[in-house]
Amino acid sequence: MADFYQTGVVATLHRLNPDGLERLERELELFSAEHPIGLVLPALYSEFETPAMRRIVDQLAQVGYLRRIVLALGRADRRQYAYARSFFEGFPIPVSVIWIDSPRIQALFKMLEEEGLSAGADGKGRSCWLAYGLMLAMGDCDVIALHDCDIVNYDRRMLARLCYPVANPRLGFEFCKAYYARVTDRMHGRVTRLFMTPLIRAMEGMAPDAPFLKFLDSFRYPLAGEFAMKAHLARVNRIPSDWGLEIGVLAEVFRNCAVSRVCQVDLADNYEHKHQALSPDDPNSGLRKMAADIAKCLFRTLAGEGVVLTSDHFRSLQVRYVRLAEDTINRYYADAVLNGLEFDRHAEELAVATFARSLRQAAEEFLEDPLGPPQIPNWNRVLSAIPEFFKHLLEAVEQDGGHVVESSVAAAAGG
Repeated sequence: MADFYQTGVVATLHRLNPDGLERLERELELFSAEHPIGLVLPALYSEFETPAMRRIVDQLAQVGYLRRIVLALGRADRRQYAYARSFFEGFPIPVSVIWIDSPRIQALFKMLEEEGLSAGADGKGRSCWLAYGLMLAMGDCDVIALHDCDIVNYDRRMLARLCYPVANPRLGFEFCKAYYARVTDRMHGRVTRLFMTPLIRAMEGMAPDAPFLKFLDSFRYPLAGEFAMKAHLARVNRIPSDWGLEIGVLAEVFRNCAVSRVCQVDLADNYEHKHQALSPDDPNSGLRKMAADIAKCLFRTLAGEGVVLTSDHFRSLQVRYVRLAEDTINRYYADAVLNGLEFDRHAEELAVATFARSLRQAAEEFLEDPLGPPQIPNWNRVLSAIPEFFKHLLEAVEQDGGHVVESSVAAAAGG
């Protein structure tokens, strides 16, 4: 971004130098000697049928500072698992592949259920959580980064910039969130632009002294799926299993980490990945469901902070949200006109109307069940209930052919 302005309570690290990759990677190799860095890749098999995944793998093969990669592969049969694994044959970095749908991994989920510890439904949240567990079981990474596998214009500069603030011990950060612009010939990122930001600011009017809202509003792209963190946060953070994942992660970071140790970093001039359908007539899919899950996660976090939310509050919130979202459309229209971008005002208005229905649905479901489904438990709780779980996880991945077992890993898991 072409500015160096600091806003809100979270440190913002700008992209003032578009180059610098060689310097960043050289320093990361030095940092990683004492504080090894691991990368988590949550992926669906369908992503291995796209050019984006091939580009990501090719770029990662040129990275020299990663200790290991853990790929959590979902919605794949045995043949598809083998095909996805083949992408990393001869890879210069150790890669471990968790086959989420394998009978052995499914048996581990059942073991958790029997102990009253649900790992949630199939989805990105559960995959990320299990990949963190494997990283912790191996015990050889102090920093864990994560990014999606559908980034069309992926470049290893993104990973270097994401890891650097946490890996550099002189900076003192424990959590780093990415931000970027999502623009082609038009603006994307509708849930962030037209739902998340107007909703946060509408709620700030209801709860002006809520620190969590100020924290959220400090992020330029709170729904970005890319972040890096110290490994101890992966151990203590709980994770939502639905579309509230990104907000849930920020809520846990807010609980478990000093704000002064949190930052956001500009990854790239532009970021392009797959776009979800709006699904205005289906409350159980697309961006409509995503918005509802995000709102419920936000409501539950605020309630946990002591903010009282009643049906009267929600009626006012819906009106206030729509007003702010409509004002936001005017701002983005002016921005698009200035920059010569396409701008479909009707589509923007339709999105706001859809998100308003999501907000109403979320409020009704929250009032009916304020606690909602339990979050995936943190790893400390899992190991308290099942001390051998890391050992079971390592064995399951090894027996599936995930290329993970080393004698030192097994010893660390046993300890």
